[in-house]
Amino acid sequence: MTRTPLTGWGRTQPSVADVVDVADAKAAAAAVATAGCRGALARGLGRSYGDAAQNSGGLVLRMAAASDDVVIDAPKAVATVPGALSIDELLRMIVPRGFFVPVTPGTRFVTIGAAIASDIHGKNHHVDGSFGNHVESLDLLLADGSVVSIGPDRDAQLFWATVGGMGLTGIVLAATIRLIPIETSKMSVDTDRVPDLDSLLALMTEGDDDYRYSVAWIDLLAKGSNLGRSVLTRGDHARLGQFAEHEDPLAYGPRQLVSVPALIPPSGLLAHSAVAMFNELWYRKAPSHRVQEEQSIATFFHPLDGVGAWNRLYGSRGFVQYQFVVPLDRDDVVRRIVQLLSARRVATFLAILKRFGPGNPAPLSFPMPGWTLTLDSSSAVPGLPALFAELDTLVLDAGGRHYFAKDACLGPDAARRGYPRLAEWQATRQAVDPQQRWQSDLARRLELLG
Repeated sequence: MTRTPLTGWGRTQPSVADVVDVADAKAAAAAVATAGCRGALARGLGRSYGDAAQNSGGLVLRMAAASDDVVIDAPKAVATVPGALSIDELLRMIVPRGFFVPVTPGTRFVTIGAAIASDIHGKNHHVDGSFGNHVESLDLLLADGSVVSIGPDRDAQLFWATVGGMGLTGIVLAATIRLIPIETSKMSVDTDRVPDLDSLLALMTEGDDDYRYSVAWIDLLAKGSNLGRSVLTRGDHARLGQFAEHEDPLAYGPRQLVSVPALIPPSGLLAHSAVAMFNELWYRKAPSHRVQEEQSIATFFHPLDGVGAWNRLYGSRGFVQYQFVVPLDRDDVVRRIVQLLSARRVATFLAILKRFGPGNPAPLSFPMPGWTLTLDSSSAVPGLPALFAELDTLVLDAGGRHYFAKDACLGPDAARRGYPRLAEWQATRQAVDPQQRWQSDLARRLELLG
């Protein structure tokens, strides 16, 4: 056990916890039994952006995982996977065998347990939903040291409280998930350079259902008639024979291309002028219209994973990500927020718009039918908390909500308004953890435990 300072991927809000590495469920249960009044929490690879995987003054457990424990049932297209195994490790095993994960976020360095706890979503939510939709069962370590096997048809209430429950119902030891069969490790991608936000919303509304995957990058520094100019990329897994034949059509081996050094100026490298230049180049280099371009899985899904420690670009003060969803008929709120961000000249090179489909039964699952916008900003930007508070009001008044796995700024009132079933989740969690052994900095900040 080591006293260790921890942050999220945004490198803000550091806190110190006792960190212990545990090899199996028995060791994890023994460690949790020793937790004091600040409780315990499992931590994956630390890719949540705020304080979701921190537990100040308490215990943080890091579980071990072995790829030998993965069991793939190819005829049924399912895999049973340790909760501590990463999507990266799983993809390296299943892609060469003709399968892909049902949902992936923008990084493959996320554990399966974290994918369930955050109910991650990807570019295919409008078609396939979020990660929890594809979990057939999971083994959960409870606060009292017992292990239960649950699923959507077995103790469904606890199962759906765990999906999106941010690790506050227990530790996901293993899960059986459905996989997507694929014929190649390539993607077939259509790209459109879109001149403004209204054109983008119309294109996505009219055409997204024709694609399994869809995502738009938005230039939030553009103004006037160019407001919300974008690059829209949509596609699906390439089929055999669609492109020139490769020696091994399922070959897969993504690599880190470069790494950001630790010696970055305190203010970072992403000043307003640098971001403006990047955005201009990124928009101009995109084709006005291109269909069926061959791309690798890593290029299409995880481009930033090719840059090691890219979060250092923001300097020692770190950065925050902000993600919200509003109903589909409230695209006026998306437009207003893009206008505000453009007017305030918030320098962000990562602004992503997606269109969500139906949500699932999980009380704390983030996705719902609507528009979701994700953006990042240096935490050193003056007036950022006040701006985000203004955006919060627009989102919540429209019936929207924020994503806990990205959040570093919300307060408890915003959490309650955005998640009206919070009390239902609290009751389920209280039944399996009456002593509140599972805790986190996020849970305390948002008063999730009641």
